Amino acid sequence: MSLMESISGVRGIVGSSLTPEVVVRYAQAFAEFCDKGPIVVGRDGRITGKILTNILVSTLLAKGCDVRAIGICPTPTVALETEHSDAAGGVIVTASHNPMEWNGLKFLNTDGIFLDAEENNVLRNHFTDNPVYAPWDSIGTHSSRPDAINKHIEAALGLKYIEVESIRKRKFKVVLDCVNASGGVIVPKLLERLGCEVIPIHCDVSGVFAHTPEPLPENLTELAGTVKNESADMGIAVDPDGDRLVLIDENGKPIGEEYSIATIVSFVLSHTEPSDLNRPVVVNLSTTRAVEDIAGRYGTPVIRTPVGEINVAKRMRRERALIGGEGSGGIIHPEVHYGRDAIVGIVILLQYLLEFGKPLSELRASLPDYSIKKDKIQIGNSDPDALLESIAETGDGSGTVTTDDGIRIDYPDYWVHFRKSNTEPIIRIIAEAPTAEEASTIVDRYKTAIIKVMNNTE
Repeated sequence: MSLMESISGVRGIVGSSLTPEVVVRYAQAFAEFCDKGPIVVGRDGRITGKILTNILVSTLLAKGCDVRAIGICPTPTVALETEHSDAAGGVIVTASHNPMEWNGLKFLNTDGIFLDAEENNVLRNHFTDNPVYAPWDSIGTHSSRPDAINKHIEAALGLKYIEVESIRKRKFKVVLDCVNASGGVIVPKLLERLGCEVIPIHCDVSGVFAHTPEPLPENLTELAGTVKNESADMGIAVDPDGDRLVLIDENGKPIGEEYSIATIVSFVLSHTEPSDLNRPVVVNLSTTRAVEDIAGRYGTPVIRTPVGEINVAKRMRRERALIGGEGSGGIIHPEVHYGRDAIVGIVILLQYLLEFGKPLSELRASLPDYSIKKDKIQIGNSDPDALLESIAETGDGSGTVTTDDGIRIDYPDYWVHFRKSNTEPIIRIIAEAPTAEEASTIVDRYKTAIIKVMNNTE
């Protein structure tokens, strides 16, 4: 597997595509990008994180940058620390939801948000085979930021509609799966602060993932079973770097990663002053249509962006959005930070359940009901752009076509989104419809049409 370099940073298999040389190359370039200013560094807890972080930090110090080290923590913790300090940037050593053999680097600008396409180009312009390092008396200094986790928790609890003492009195019983990564250092602490009875599974922060780390239903069967066996109020799962939130109801049934953002949008809009409801909700093009339905109840506009957290965050900031995020379980609340944050999502969810007064399953049932099917098709040597151009022609012409990010076609009863991968010879296909069967049928129909086009052009 080759090194994956994208707007989200760089990641690869440690010792194969992600080597010490790669880390040094990126670290020295980022030091130049930050004009050798102070840099915040954290990692997600993977077993390779310590050695890669040591290489990263040593390179930054050698370039003359001061390093503020948080240690093992979620990505949003690094983002908050970067934003609310004089740091010139931040780095998280993480491969997000990739398996254990992977690791990587995510880069933040001085505002604590991910680099956009233009900033990534500037970063790469600093790549060099002959880096210049600081003399011995000008190297950077290293300091720790042990309070960063607590500051993150306080920021989430400080949202205007969070009633900490009321949540504490409710004494929610929660089963928690942090896949033995960074969530284990903050989520139990948060839940205990909120008076919850916490049943932790895979929260030891060893970096040894007990299951495939992406928080999808097929990877959360133990969590679901424990919720049911323990008669808990809910199950909570986060990915290794703590920016995605997935929920299991009291019956052990996943409510679906798409419904993390839908649930939070519902709560936030219900607590927004009428005069502010003209401010939009911002989500990406692959996020559930339930967001539009919920926003429609309040007359609130919805803006969709290309996939990618930075695309959502930048548009949210520009439009003064009320709330936003991505259907992968990513919640972005601008009153805390312009970045995906499972900690914020958990706090709002508990407040919502407190006010709703009924189980999570009934809260989910109160929201619009859709099913999403996500798939991909191997395209070999076929031109992905040509295939994307042909896709719109496979419909009956009645759909609304959007080309901001691949091809999205909206019909009254369903939508389907096609995106090419920048790192693999595949096209991703996502369809949403009223039922799982309909969504699967739509995906299969378009896959068949794409294969037919591929065969005709060979």
